[in-house]
Amino acid sequence: MEIKDKSSLPEFSVSLSVYQNDNPGHFREALNSIINQTVKPTEIVLVVDGPVPLEINVVVNEFESLFHPLKTICLPENKGHAIARQTGIEAANNELIALMDSDDISFPDRFEKQLSCFQKNPTLDVLGGQMPEFINSTNNIVGIRNVPLDDFNIKHYLKTRCPFNQVTVMFKKSSVLKVGGYIDWHYEEDYYLWIRMFEQGCQFQNLTDNLVYVRVGNEMYKRRGGLKYFKSEAKLQAYMWQNKVISFPKYIFNVAVRLVVQVLLPNTLRGYIFQKLFRKSK
Repeated sequence: MEIKDKSSLPEFSVSLSVYQNDNPGHFREALNSIINQTVKPTEIVLVVDGPVPLEINVVVNEFESLFHPLKTICLPENKGHAIARQTGIEAANNELIALMDSDDISFPDRFEKQLSCFQKNPTLDVLGGQMPEFINSTNNIVGIRNVPLDDFNIKHYLKTRCPFNQVTVMFKKSSVLKVGGYIDWHYEEDYYLWIRMFEQGCQFQNLTDNLVYVRVGNEMYKRRGGLKYFKSEAKLQAYMWQNKVISFPKYIFNVAVRLVVQVLLPNTLRGYIFQKLFRKSK
């Protein structure tokens, strides 16, 4: 539903990062999807995570002239997602911050819908949404990662799996910084953040709407498997058990499932399971 008086919506920032292995064309598409919104951000905070190729610098320079202010922060060396995200959050001037990745595409009314929800629910701390996944083109949707909607069900889901699609979230800066913000945790820095916010009693919500198109492929499923990834997830499950977020039987169950999916299954079968069991068909 379109908001009649968009001027009444709160100001907000968008934070994203880019690094040397990102695709310049995909990066340009991501930035275009941010500036071509029904409600535009007050600022974009872009963290350049270490040295990047000339092609990416060309895109950065292009958008510095297209959007004001585009606040660019260049880190001297690659620090990884957690530090890059935390750097962007700390540099943002607004209380409300929307996250974005450098190769995904936001729906044009994403921010309008999220701002309206925050306006109606002043106690809300984190707001996400649903996430269609595509290969090569947004016309080729291969699945949708649906997440629960209300605070109760999100917190119940959190005890098994990550309850937010990270690239869809908008949150209050003060609420995130209160729990320490993004802390490095191999591929799980977002899940770790939501767990700590859960422990502090923060209020969660996901919209029913699809908010961001996300690129997927074989490389994504490779990143979600392997011994290093499993150890990271198992350590996070241990944190939840030790801090009484989950019971010991739940901890054992969660770790056992992850051992099978992330270590014992080949990449092709893992991808099939993710698409058939953990995703909704288009």
